[in-house]
Amino acid sequence: MTDTGGGAPPSRAALVVAFATLYVIWGSTYLAIRISVVTWPPLVLAAVRFTLAGAVLYAFLRARGAPVPTRREWGGAAVVGTLLLGGGNGLVCWAEQWVPSGEAALIIASVPLWMTALPWMLRRAPMPHPLALGGIALGLGGVALLVSGGDPRAHVGVSASALTFGRIALLLAALSWSVGSLMSRWVPLPRQPAMASAVEMLASGPVIALGAGLKGEWGHFHLGGVNTAGWAAFVYLIVFGSFAGFGSYVYLLKHTSAARASTYAFVNPLVAVLLGTFFAHEPLVARTVGAAALIVAAVGAVIWGTANRSH
Repeated sequence: MTDTGGGAPPSRAALVVAFATLYVIWGSTYLAIRISVVTWPPLVLAAVRFTLAGAVLYAFLRARGAPVPTRREWGGAAVVGTLLLGGGNGLVCWAEQWVPSGEAALIIASVPLWMTALPWMLRRAPMPHPLALGGIALGLGGVALLVSGGDPRAHVGVSASALTFGRIALLLAALSWSVGSLMSRWVPLPRQPAMASAVEMLASGPVIALGAGLKGEWGHFHLGGVNTAGWAAFVYLIVFGSFAGFGSYVYLLKHTSAARASTYAFVNPLVAVLLGTFFAHEPLVARTVGAAALIVAAVGAVIWGTANRSH
């Protein structure tokens, strides 16, 4: 979703479109990442994706007369973009080399839990509603169920250590995304949500590229090694994941509360699990179903509790 304005209050229709985009499209990006990292090195994928998407969006906005961001806004975008896209999305790409896409989405669904708990823990917000506190505890239990082990038949060809490291990386990704989302409300960013998206992607691209270099990914990357499915998934991630999805997320962070903007995590896991099961043949085991029920219920409790506290 592209919003080139920053002052007028958002219409109900614009908010509905933005939320619908996050709920459905971002749920599908987990499968697209899973397909991409078969032939793309994960951090190279993220670096190229965000640099290209940011450059295209920035050029488009400047051509339409959007002002050049100030030095302070570039600095704020570098911090927020690195946390959201480098630590958040980059670690998801790395982890999905081993962790099924549906399970990855379920672990990332802990984002609303962190975004509710962190301001309170850092004494920047009052204690959450008891319902939200119960949701946080319930959600952490669901995440613990996911990362504690599982049926080895669901992860054929993946070592137990790789799976564990992948799950830990996803927890760190959720934490990084949460911190970046909260900081986006405090640090200087371009007033226009679309320009904020562009500079965050542009600023984070070199950081992720540096990480790819430190891991030696660039030395092993060849464009000719990317198969047709990898290219199709890459284009999908740019058009729908970056332009539509990330743009809508930044738009909602600006026009609604961080907790409400994070409600995409309520639906994304269900979309990701269904797509992973039907299109990537990811086994749907009882442990995953149980964890999904706990996490989705927890996110619902947190959202409901946050809404009650605000009234």
